[in-house]
Amino acid sequence: MPWERIRRFAGVEAEEVGPAAWAFLYFFFLLSGYYVLRPLREEMGLAGGVRNLPWMFQATLVSTLLLTPLFGWCVQRFPREQMLPITYRFFVVQLLLFWVALQRAEGGVEVWLGRGFYVWLSVFNLFVVSIFWAVMADGFVLERSKRLFGLIAAGGSLGAIAGAALTAQLVEVVGRVHLLLGAAFLLELSVQAFRRLHRRLDNLHALERAIPLREVARERESDRAAWSGPFGGALNGIGQFFRSPYLLGIGLFLGLYSLGSTFLYFEQAHIVADAVIDRAARAGLFARIDLWVNLLTLGLQLGSSGRILRHFGVGPTLVILPLISVAGFGALAVAPVLTVLVVFQVLRRAGNYALIRPARETLFVPVRREERYKAKSFIDTFVYRGGDSLGSLAFDALVRTGWTMGPIAVLAAAISALWGGIGIWLGRQQSRRANAERATVPLESVDVPLVEGA
Repeated sequence: MPWERIRRFAGVEAEEVGPAAWAFLYFFFLLSGYYVLRPLREEMGLAGGVRNLPWMFQATLVSTLLLTPLFGWCVQRFPREQMLPITYRFFVVQLLLFWVALQRAEGGVEVWLGRGFYVWLSVFNLFVVSIFWAVMADGFVLERSKRLFGLIAAGGSLGAIAGAALTAQLVEVVGRVHLLLGAAFLLELSVQAFRRLHRRLDNLHALERAIPLREVARERESDRAAWSGPFGGALNGIGQFFRSPYLLGIGLFLGLYSLGSTFLYFEQAHIVADAVIDRAARAGLFARIDLWVNLLTLGLQLGSSGRILRHFGVGPTLVILPLISVAGFGALAVAPVLTVLVVFQVLRRAGNYALIRPARETLFVPVRREERYKAKSFIDTFVYRGGDSLGSLAFDALVRTGWTMGPIAVLAAAISALWGGIGIWLGRQQSRRANAERATVPLESVDVPLVEGA
């Protein structure tokens, strides 16, 4: 049957269809909501003055640090099926408050609200996406994650396209402020998709381990009850990060990616500014880059991501993009021209979305559940934004001291080589952790009936 052929081509086992489908929809609705809001953020950021953007980057970094303990307390206090809806609806309520305030704001008040919205959405995006991938790492064992994460990530790519298209079509019809209501509705749909996913993930765990469904929830809650720490465990994630060489390695891997991306962003700004004078032409160029990135990303996610992860393993997959980056920055050092920039930018961004992100998320599968939510959140938010901030400050300092684009690209290539070495190390460490886990708690699939339908 055609459906069976599609399922097998995608590498999805029969018992995984329900969980994979709801995870796909969950990510689709989540990124649809974000990409409805993202163009509004960019417009509000520019309205607040381009010279103020670096300060908003720093405000985002500080905000993520302040919100991390609150999220850690929430994870400690509530079970997973309550924690995620509470967190997402916390952001939805804030979104509705922005909707009310922006309808009445004028002049300077509107500008400051726009700056606040810019920072808020930057923080929101990091936290809600980090939570999504924490649920994925908590719900799928390593072998399943290698096969399924690329396909699930495609849901987010389609959602990003749909959200951006929705804003483009409706912003002139309903007005930019009222689009906030549409985004809030999409976020609520993501919560409803999570609720259905949560039940099916529990079913999958019961099937894997041949235990009653109620025992899966009991074990998860028993694990959570054992968590402890100062301030109700709110700061545990920060401590876990600094005490674990493995988590430090993941943080360094993500931080170096962010650092390299910021270098490339500023290289792009200089090259495009020199090569394309007309502002409309620049906007068109950026739009075409986004389109090519999305098309290549979808093609890789639907056709290759799972196979590459499954056949080559996590370490070799993690090193693909660093190798592309070494070559790309090397090419920019020799020929800092628009064509080289565009090809490199498309390959790097698509490679990150389609290959590196799914592979990186599998790194959290063999860690403790508390680390998946708390330390992971700290890495995905503060460490990531820290790489952004460090990259922007470093690039500015290099330019001020007389460095040109060529030498900066050489430095970025060296950083990318270090980034790739850390990826290889992380792949080996993950394999060791997974083997140790299998030796102590063997997982085996057995033919037992599900308590709830998949």
